[in-house]
Amino acid sequence: MTTPPALRSVLLIISGSIAAFKAPELIRSLRADGIQVRCVLTQGGSQFVTPLTLQALSGQPVHTDLFSLTAEQEMGHIALSRSADLIVVCPASANLLARMAGGLADDLASTVLLATDTPVMVAPGMNVRMWDHPATQANIQTLRQRGVTFLGPVAGEMACGEYGPGRMVEPADVRDAILAFFRQQSRQVGPLAGKTCLVTAGPTHEPLDPVRYLANRSSGKQGYALAEALADLGAEVTLISGPTALRPPPGVTVSFCETAREMRDLALKAAQKTSFDAAICTAAVADWRPAHVQDQKIKKTGKDDLPPPQALLPNPDILAELSEPSPSRPRLVIGFAAETETVEAHARAKLARKGCDWIVANNVGAGSDVMGGSENQVILITPDKAEHWPRLSKEDVARRLARTLADWFLKPHKSL
Repeated sequence: MTTPPALRSVLLIISGSIAAFKAPELIRSLRADGIQVRCVLTQGGSQFVTPLTLQALSGQPVHTDLFSLTAEQEMGHIALSRSADLIVVCPASANLLARMAGGLADDLASTVLLATDTPVMVAPGMNVRMWDHPATQANIQTLRQRGVTFLGPVAGEMACGEYGPGRMVEPADVRDAILAFFRQQSRQVGPLAGKTCLVTAGPTHEPLDPVRYLANRSSGKQGYALAEALADLGAEVTLISGPTALRPPPGVTVSFCETAREMRDLALKAAQKTSFDAAICTAAVADWRPAHVQDQKIKKTGKDDLPPPQALLPNPDILAELSEPSPSRPRLVIGFAAETETVEAHARAKLARKGCDWIVANNVGAGSDVMGGSENQVILITPDKAEHWPRLSKEDVARRLARTLADWFLKPHKSL
């Protein structure tokens, strides 16, 4: 059995910029992703956010003083510089960037940064004139040459009322960059390192006219969660997504489409370009599409008007095409079956009809909150068995399926 990924850790340095008020949001999101966060708060940063707030959200002591008698008894600044997988300076003030570039070590934050060989990311936040100043630009060039990764800044309205570059990127963007960093690392050491996976997700929209379409209630949450879970285990993941309201998963290659035919073309093109080890078709692809799409909006002119008849044509069967024997067929092809009755029987019939290797089935009948919801209850069906999983969050379903897939690759000669 594969083991869950090792605990990932970030040392977050918060310096004296008004954008420090965003640090608590970043801490909350990182902890929700299972990342341990320890904080170093500079004197300037403490003017905008308190140690108590950071400690409550991180669950860890907050470090502020280079000459702490307790910490320095064990060379605390050295231990801090080695304690994390990644150091993130967010926000990074112009002052701290200058001290980093100059190699100064006159407080805890700058000393940790000078004493570390851990990768460093910085998210600058400062006034536009400070950002544009030649001294700041020279410091940025120096730090980039040393391998420091910069996140932003972006152009926007400043707290002082001015507008321009210098505004810190949003916490969600910093979180995405951190997750992408860890997923890149997992490609070297994770249980799915060296494996490539194709995931389809979301609904498809089949246009009737310029404003209407045929669709279903799929949110894409399960497919997106699966793409992230596979990436966390080290797989190189390609996600092909229909229309959703979800944020693209960091560290995953994403292509967007609208219709079933567009999704099919993207999937087959990707499969020809990359010999995928696995393809997981979670997308709720429309079975039919209108035979004719109106160029103009279908008008209703009276209260008793009936809609014009709509002839439908079958859409391509993406799962069946990916399952066909060919040199580009993935070693493992997994389909999803959203059923409303006799779930297991219908799913097993689909397994045989499509020619795939596994089917993940769930009940989306009346009273179910699976489509669009945050939880799922599935049956994993293989040619010789069916596993009934308990009701779980969609993230936990994704993690369990990703680990099951990794276990299969460890013993590919055996069925599940």
